[in-house]
Amino acid sequence: MHVIKRQQIGWLKAVASVLVLLLSCWAGQVRADRDDDNGRHDRGRNPPNILFFILDDVGIDQMRSFGYGGLTPPSTPNIDAIANAGVRVRYTWAMPECSPSRAMFFEGRYPFRTNIGGAILAQDLANSQVSPYETTTPKVLRNRGYQSALFGKFHLSGSDLNPATNPLGDQAAFALGWDYFAGSQDGAPRPIDTTAGGVRQTGTYQCGFVPNRTEDPKHGADVGACYLPNSTCTPMIASAATPTPGRTCMERGGIFDPDAVCQAQRPANLNFNQQNAYYVGQFIINHPDGSVDVIPPSDARARNYRSIIESNFAIDWIKGRSRHEPWMATVSYSSAHAPYQQPPVALLPAKSVPTGGFDCTQELPQRVLSNQMIESMDEEIGRVLVELGIATRRRDGTLKYDPDDTNTMIVLLGDNGTYYPGVKAPFNFERAKGTVYQTGVWVPLIVAGPLVRKPDRDVEHMVNVADLYELFGEIAGLDVRKLVPKARPIDSAPMLPYLVNPRQESLRRTNFTQAFDNIKATGTIISPCVLQQLNICTQIFPQQQLCAAENGTWYGPNGAAGPQGLTSCCAVNKLLLENNQPIAKILPSSQLAIRNDSYKLVMTQTPEYNAQADQCDVVVATEFYRINEAAPIPRLDNANLNLLASGKPPLTARERAVFANLSQELKRLLSTHADCPGDGNLDGVVNEHDRVEWSRWVAATQSQSSWYDFNLDGLTNGLDLQTINQNFGQKCPGGR
Repeated sequence: MHVIKRQQIGWLKAVASVLVLLLSCWAGQVRADRDDDNGRHDRGRNPPNILFFILDDVGIDQMRSFGYGGLTPPSTPNIDAIANAGVRVRYTWAMPECSPSRAMFFEGRYPFRTNIGGAILAQDLANSQVSPYETTTPKVLRNRGYQSALFGKFHLSGSDLNPATNPLGDQAAFALGWDYFAGSQDGAPRPIDTTAGGVRQTGTYQCGFVPNRTEDPKHGADVGACYLPNSTCTPMIASAATPTPGRTCMERGGIFDPDAVCQAQRPANLNFNQQNAYYVGQFIINHPDGSVDVIPPSDARARNYRSIIESNFAIDWIKGRSRHEPWMATVSYSSAHAPYQQPPVALLPAKSVPTGGFDCTQELPQRVLSNQMIESMDEEIGRVLVELGIATRRRDGTLKYDPDDTNTMIVLLGDNGTYYPGVKAPFNFERAKGTVYQTGVWVPLIVAGPLVRKPDRDVEHMVNVADLYELFGEIAGLDVRKLVPKARPIDSAPMLPYLVNPRQESLRRTNFTQAFDNIKATGTIISPCVLQQLNICTQIFPQQQLCAAENGTWYGPNGAAGPQGLTSCCAVNKLLLENNQPIAKILPSSQLAIRNDSYKLVMTQTPEYNAQADQCDVVVATEFYRINEAAPIPRLDNANLNLLASGKPPLTARERAVFANLSQELKRLLSTHADCPGDGNLDGVVNEHDRVEWSRWVAATQSQSSWYDFNLDGLTNGLDLQTINQNFGQKCPGGR
């Protein structure tokens, strides 16, 4: 889609002068030296540390502290304590999917600038991954001496699932600026291992562990042998302390051999190399010297509940920081992303619903598990703060957090809306994650720390996740606009004024969100999958196993359409019509939304099967809504409230004016993009540097996918050099 040259807005100069004054305030707020090497530093010597928590697939609908959560909100006392000690940014928009949001808060640029329109999958080319030429947050913070690390889910690059589209390999985080990374580059844990480590055939255990006999009379067990990765074995039997021995064994990193006794030699069928959703994974570590460690699934370090592993990574690194250097630590939890799986009982509130007998593929159990996964993540957030000395526990176990006792700013964010099985009423599960509607993009954002004036308040102004890019710079006392080349215009707005001035007026007139298909090599086909609970056809799951894990019907090879399979959702609907079955809804290939304080404009492009012409057409739709953020029942952009729908009364004069203004602003925003063929390093000019970089990527990737693949065929070769030569000397808008 398209790159924008940002208009200079008058208020920026005023804000800049205010920031200079405000940023000098925290530098002068020197207290006694409070250094215990656990995150507390002398504020007179260092800018604040930054502790950034990312909650995966957790929308505003889950948050009791924002006034929502429905009838059964997850219990989040630690998140609530942070919110009560900081500011709740009530009207925050993310992108509808993980990767675009994450790219934005680490580079401040809308998806149409970066070609990252959806969750990055194995078939997506480097052109739809974060470019190493972007000025990412860790590169910005390096100007003030920050060390930066990221723990948990990365999802800004390719993965080991397809090396041909992953030019940065396992060093992606290091190449993009982070000094240290420990986690996974993939977008989610691998599917649940329904063999429970090889003890039964595939499909036996829907939650990845052996239930007890009461929970599963046919395949469950009350006794057995728990083998650990160090080859030791412990006999286990059901008791009050371990009602489900198979689950307890899994939580300890082991494999439970049901109705068996420990053997001197581990049974050959037990598979310690099989990943199992949240309990067994593969992790990589990027060290500051560029070296990489791979922790395989058979390693004891990779066999624990994922949120615990991710927290441990962060705690260990932060405790090793010098008191003389500021740091930014991003704790990017994988939870509560699918697959839904039981967290350890020890992380859950007392009297939680017993879930040992759940089928993790079913909708009602998934709703309970979604809550429990968020609750266990909340418990881990509290543990991180306590172990780092940023907070303590009262006698009753509640979190005691006083931001003035630390030199650490806490930022907590959901990366996009909740996935449909976990959505809380009155939010719309049919317009959840993956859509530009309110349930899909409205996320919680909490900021707390010593820079916040008059905490425990709401910021009731529009904020975009792109604004976090600017906030991280503001916390460090840096102006990101002076550090990012003009050839790479950024879309963030200031955020620090909201923290230091409770009366700050809105710094955004509009807000924007977007989703579209990432770039794949010409001819690449992603087979269709119909999600049964929503009856939606999508082409985002590259493997049949992933489709099945989402309760989907696979229409690819060897699926519901036979050995050859189908190649599009339009073809699926043609088949359904031929068989006199209801057709499936098709996920849009492109979505845009823009809003002001009270109204929202939505535009979509959706493939639809045209039976009369026997072809696939692209249907363009425009929708217009009046919205608000009232709690607990906001006015949402549900289909029946579309002001442009057939049968609705004509727009009022005010509505026509707002519609025209939003349409014009959207047009202006998108029209400012300018392609720059041949400029692979984003410096705004096609010159000898591009020839040098093209040559480097040809060698580094063996002519496979890179940011110098201009014709998008998945190869970096002589055809791309021709593009450079044909445009040599061209200066692009904003280029130097």
